Amino acid sequence: MDLDQKNETATEFILLGLFPWFRYPYLLILIILFIYTIAFTGNSILIFLIWLDSCLHTPMYFLLSQLSLLDLAYISSTVPKMVTNYFTGRKNISYFACATQLFFFLTLGVAECILLTLMAYDRYVAICNPLSYTVLMNPKVCLQMAAAAWIGGALAALVHTIYPMNFPICGSREINHYFCEMPAILRMTCVDISAYEMVKFVSTIVFLLVPFILILASYTLIFLCVLRMNTCKGKNKALATCSSHLTVVSLYFGQAIFIYMTPTSSHTPEQDQIGTVLGTIVTPMLNPLIYSLRNKEVVGALRKCMGRCCK
Repeated sequence: MDLDQKNETATEFILLGLFPWFRYPYLLILIILFIYTIAFTGNSILIFLIWLDSCLHTPMYFLLSQLSLLDLAYISSTVPKMVTNYFTGRKNISYFACATQLFFFLTLGVAECILLTLMAYDRYVAICNPLSYTVLMNPKVCLQMAAAAWIGGALAALVHTIYPMNFPICGSREINHYFCEMPAILRMTCVDISAYEMVKFVSTIVFLLVPFILILASYTLIFLCVLRMNTCKGKNKALATCSSHLTVVSLYFGQAIFIYMTPTSSHTPEQDQIGTVLGTIVTPMLNPLIYSLRNKEVVGALRKCMGRCCK
């Protein structure tokens, strides 16, 4: 019996939770639950409005609905498990559950990078080449873009799940995090991971730095195009459609580059947690607010929907 329990423990990890040093964990968990509720509600409403309102059946809003779906899954891949562990008092997570959580977290994160890049391309075509917009951004192309984001994310995540999860663990199996994240798992290994760190660095260049550079290039061309516009109304409309996306890009890529483009040893677990909370909990909450509050079409669709419900 003792041997079975020992073997079972050896295949499990212990999640220390979010900011274990924090004096008021109950208050912290309530704040996280509040943020999760706002994120879940906001993204669900945005997806529903885009699906319901025919005025929002455009490439830009289709891609936005995919972003909301990613955010919804992104925050749901970590928060429910963290909250369940807190209220049940259980901190353990099985090897399989840890690998699954890591896979989905990475899939959604990489897919969001790709999708944000494709959304920048959509804005570039709409503003700089409007006459060809319906041809270049037809429904088939939009579906291919969405598929590319999801499949690309899954393939990249598969590589970065298999390798870290097969590194030998020495000593404590405690993960100083609230979910199974790659840097936290790498800190527990007892072998030289410099080769994998290089693989990770190259991957982050491909899936983080290259998309970020492409987004910057798209918006450089957009701003040059806007400067050549004759009317202030045209300039304001063009900038309004880009400002929300730029805000989301700065929020997401800032924390992702900090965590994944620097060596694991160069930042503390506490810094990892703060960066991850900003990227995986706060940003999914802010995204629907940023897009809805600064977008007249989304606000109009919401008013129409509420009007129908009130009748």
